[in-house]
Amino acid sequence: MKCFDTPQKFALPLLALLFLSASADLSSISGYISTGNAKGLSAHFDNLVELHLDDQEGTFSRTQAEQIMKDFFRQYPPRTFSFLQDGISEGANMQYAIGTYVSGSRKFRTYVYLKKRNGQMLIQELSFQYE
Repeated sequence: MKCFDTPQKFALPLLALLFLSASADLSSISGYISTGNAKGLSAHFDNLVELHLDDQEGTFSRTQAEQIMKDFFRQYPPRTFSFLQDGISEGANMQYAIGTYVSGSRKFRTYVYLKKRNGQMLIQELSFQYE
């Protein structure tokens, strides 16, 4: 009977480890957005990324998306940024975060959607919508 206790003993630490790993990804992403670091942010992009910006939308390669974000950060340099809400779904294979990005007097609602690919959480979709 003791062998049935073992999976239960490991389930909680394993879930905590998955959450901490996902939180580390979001923390890193938040730091890159806060500093307007498109190159650092692009390290978290999947091969194709769906972008929704105030004046541009579409699906782009990692390289294209990096350049578009570089232009966005140049046009709207970060004053403040923070994630307000985040969550994990589908057994920790997907993650989202919603935040607020402020540049000058402009405020953007920010949405990041990540999916696990080859053991790494990668950005599938990134949105900055003017409020």
